[in-house]
Amino acid sequence: MSHRLNLLSPELRANPYPFYAELRRSAPVCQVEPGGLWALSRYDDVAFALKNTELFSAQGGRVAVLPPWLDRNPMADALLLMDPPEHTRTRALVSRAFSTRVIPRIEPVLRAVTREFVERLTPGRELDFDAELAMPIPAAAIADLLGLDPALRAHFQRWTADFVATAAATPEMRPGIRATIVELERYLLEVIAARRAAPRDDLVSDLLAARLDGVALTEHELVSFLFVLLAAGFESTTHLLNAALVLLMDHPEVYARIRADRALIPAFLEEALRFEPPAQIALRQAKADVEIRGVTVPAGAFVAALIGSANRDERVFPDPDRFDIDRERQVGLSFGHGVHFCIGAALARAEAKIGLEVLASLPGRFERAGRAPEWNLSLLMRGLKACWVRYVL
Repeated sequence: MSHRLNLLSPELRANPYPFYAELRRSAPVCQVEPGGLWALSRYDDVAFALKNTELFSAQGGRVAVLPPWLDRNPMADALLLMDPPEHTRTRALVSRAFSTRVIPRIEPVLRAVTREFVERLTPGRELDFDAELAMPIPAAAIADLLGLDPALRAHFQRWTADFVATAAATPEMRPGIRATIVELERYLLEVIAARRAAPRDDLVSDLLAARLDGVALTEHELVSFLFVLLAAGFESTTHLLNAALVLLMDHPEVYARIRADRALIPAFLEEALRFEPPAQIALRQAKADVEIRGVTVPAGAFVAALIGSANRDERVFPDPDRFDIDRERQVGLSFGHGVHFCIGAALARAEAKIGLEVLASLPGRFERAGRAPEWNLSLLMRGLKACWVRYVL
């Protein structure tokens, strides 16, 4: 390529995949903007960087959550940005509370949210699917898991939008992000104090009770984990549900198949995750000079592992730009790889599956409402800010 690709350019935000394909062909290891990041675009290289913690530090992600203009952010010390052995200990503690039993715990709440959505649907109505279902599902899940006030669901979108935009924030956005961090940290500390005094049947109480060799999570570790759970857990499922509806509208034959056979929904979701992964980039920092495909990535350099590109690498996924729910399953990287594989992957899949079951059960269908799509501003996550559709019979 004759110039450095800008990962935040409007053209790339709208459709990054042709740009990724050109990188894979002509510059699989190269520098990009912003900040001269070293981009890895081929599947094998992305998987190598994500898995090899001895060469690539997860603390490289701190550059996205703690830029120079921000003096502090609990997310900078989160599990997601730790390396072994600290990561090993903290993940073991969190995993004891964040188990598969959380899914049956929240399912009735999610079913109630979907029923409310169906009750509001009327033929010909134009609606923002993001605001009416894609956002309420993870918001309800997180509020119920953490035992938070349900009235706070409306705040989740603002909080998480600020978190994921931190790396790309304009000067005008920065005061709001600082205020959000202070506001949320204060609230979470109040919740933690309340659960210490009177434990409940919720994830915060479980995390407070978790012990490994007699040692518990520190208060700071707990706050940091809850920050990530709110940001990553909410944003990823919201974007996945929006992308899923768009794919159903673009592929009516697939929509017809899952309506006829809901057993196809898991395969649909896996292909949606490959085709439109909410987490497009994982950041790492090279611990030493690393040679990849004849190019030396220098020690200390920040590396952008392009998950969205890896998931469409033609060397792994034949005809990668074709959406195919019958595709032979390969290991996509949408939830990470290695020790940092997303601890909430099963929860995100369960939430999305419930949303898809609702779409498959409706007598009508959705069509685009004609409004131009607007994409969020984030270096790491990609998704629609709104998903305007019309319900028709």
